[in-house]
Amino acid sequence: MIIKLITSIGDIVNNDPVVGDRLKVIFLENYRVTLAEKVIPAADLSEQISTAGTEASGTGNMKFMLNGALTIGTMDGANVEMAEEAGEENLFIFGMRVEDVEALDKKGYDAISYYNRIPELKQAMDQISAGFFSPSQPDLFKDLVNMLMHHDRFKVFADYEDYIKCQEKVSALYKNPKEWTKKVIYNIAGCGKFSSDRTISQYAREIWGMEPSLEKIAAPDDPR
Repeated sequence: MIIKLITSIGDIVNNDPVVGDRLKVIFLENYRVTLAEKVIPAADLSEQISTAGTEASGTGNMKFMLNGALTIGTMDGANVEMAEEAGEENLFIFGMRVEDVEALDKKGYDAISYYNRIPELKQAMDQISAGFFSPSQPDLFKDLVNMLMHHDRFKVFADYEDYIKCQEKVSALYKNPKEWTKKVIYNIAGCGKFSSDRTISQYAREIWGMEPSLEKIAAPDDPR
């Protein structure tokens, strides 16, 4: 249903008379290496917005970083290492940190309080709930809305306001190509640690307990 919501939003946005020729929502089916080879080098901004502490982001964001995309994201998963290498000031970091999530767990997360306080968020949820994106089936996304309002373990609404403010920073910097390019260069220069050579060597040493050897191993088809 999440994928269906994405494509339904696309149907509305892509055919909008005002923005339809400037903004497109596209869902890439069966995302794989051959698609990544096209998307990653073309991207200007990589969104890695998992809730802090869920470790949802992995090596994909590093590939975007290497190819010159700046990252907007939470301090989660690989974003943490990327910020350490390139400098947090060269990424667009927003939202709760792990300790904030833990504190909110203790306090109790109330999605409705955010819904009532943030008009833009309320409008978006009301549109989804009322069938704006599914006019022939107004109740199509009711389960998604119910999950977000009452059973969301990822606490999406808690990061929403900060995410919007951070996107405004992205937009402002994008209008300044020189400063944007500076951050791109810092990111590319800082991602050397994420090379596969270094990663495999560390895995071999620390996880597999193996050390490099000069002994030549025969190829599988070698008759010897």
